Amino acid sequence: MRFPLRAALAVIIFSCAVPVAASAQIVTDASQIQPGYYKVEPLHTQVSFSVLHFGFSVFEGLFSGASGVLRLDPSQPESSSLSVSVPVASVLTTNSKLMEELKGGQWLAADQFPKAEFVSVSVKQTGPNDALVSGNLTLHGMTHPETLRVHFVGAGVNMLDKKYTVGFDATTVIRRSDFGIKMFVPYISDDVELRIAGVFEKQDGATPAVPSNR
Repeated sequence: MRFPLRAALAVIIFSCAVPVAASAQIVTDASQIQPGYYKVEPLHTQVSFSVLHFGFSVFEGLFSGASGVLRLDPSQPESSSLSVSVPVASVLTTNSKLMEELKGGQWLAADQFPKAEFVSVSVKQTGPNDALVSGNLTLHGMTHPETLRVHFVGAGVNMLDKKYTVGFDATTVIRRSDFGIKMFVPYISDDVELRIAGVFEKQDGATPAVPSNR
């Protein structure tokens, strides 16, 4: 049985229109974000890292499985707060042997220090969709102050799970030797560039306290 050309075109047009309609519901102005209490959505939150490798190339990898909470108030950004942790054993690169080495004692010591954690102490808005989030990063059993440059990406109802979701990009550079990870410095750069794709889902009900180092 032949499928009518007109019907086929209608199906194609409709299927193409669905993402457009959904994307139209996403806001990209941070002042329009719904205030409230959020939790990390771990399936789409990633922490990527890059280092200069022996002066030849920029080598990259990532961590996944993040958890954490965000208290967000777009009308008073300075009152917002964030606490996020990432299991360091989730480290992923294109080299399986290297992944096991990175989990070991000369690098991340994942058995002894299973999580990296960032807890905010202040938020300073620097533009309509940008902020500096300062806090304390704990890695490899050591804690040092670090600052994230955060950019708001978008917010709206996720068309798949129907949950109100917000997304941010954040970047910073840390010195791994500050955290006692000194293997092959300076041949593998001491400076580590971090980029965080953070996705958070709004939670219903009462707003619990968000851990803070303030």
